[in-house]
Amino acid sequence: MFHVLVTTDANYLPPLKVLMHSLFCHNRRPFRFYLLYSRISEEEIEALGEFVRRQGHELVPIYVDPELFHDAPVFRHYTVEMYYRLAAHLFLPPDVDRVLYLDPDIVAINPMDELYDMDFEGNLFIAAEHTHSTKVANLFNKLRLKTPNAKGYFNTGVMMMNIAMMREHVRLADIYQFIRDNRFKLVLPDQDVLNGLYWDKIKPVDCYRYNYDARYYDFLQLLPNPKHDLAWIEENTVFIHYCGKEKPWKDHYKGELGRFYKRYSQVLELEGEATV
Repeated sequence: MFHVLVTTDANYLPPLKVLMHSLFCHNRRPFRFYLLYSRISEEEIEALGEFVRRQGHELVPIYVDPELFHDAPVFRHYTVEMYYRLAAHLFLPPDVDRVLYLDPDIVAINPMDELYDMDFEGNLFIAAEHTHSTKVANLFNKLRLKTPNAKGYFNTGVMMMNIAMMREHVRLADIYQFIRDNRFKLVLPDQDVLNGLYWDKIKPVDCYRYNYDARYYDFLQLLPNPKHDLAWIEENTVFIHYCGKEKPWKDHYKGELGRFYKRYSQVLELEGEATV
């Protein structure tokens, strides 16, 4: 069975269903989704649970008191729910020792077994850098977060989490203290916390396979002999991540990789499921 963690509010339920549908299309194992939430109605939870059950899978909704991170900074299109993944080990059942966290603005286009079953090698997390966008910012991030020996700056949108080890080593008090000490330096808040506190406990994986940032595809195609064309992505990429403010469910979205989101959303629309 795959254990998958999602944290969101009601606004992201339609794209979350698209993500779930894409996962069902490419994986044979049953899924159990753990939804950490604060601001979703009972009716919406029940409808999402019914959607998952109809496909032969399971949804476990877990309410989180919003006071847990009431003093943590949120801004732009980020919400307090982004912090919940950092405390996932406090809420997941005791028999869960590993979980795959996924942002709701993602689609799967290939099986995820290889990532899910990967050896943590003593690390708390397995995650990817967005290589093309962090090379320039790496020195700045190391100075800002005081992590001179960090291997990189890792994106939290796709993340294998070693829940068994987190129960031993991740303390909310440390997270709160880091936020208090750095609240005016935080740019991508929960991501900064992960990279600032646990930089030496993250195993890196290839972003082009496991966390492809859709914003950079069109730019990369302008380079001579681009390595990752659509055929390569179709064959090799597991997760496409629609980072940033521009989203493929919005009418004005122009990104070429929006085609993958539409592939799965259109099927749901034909089945009468809302995807916007």
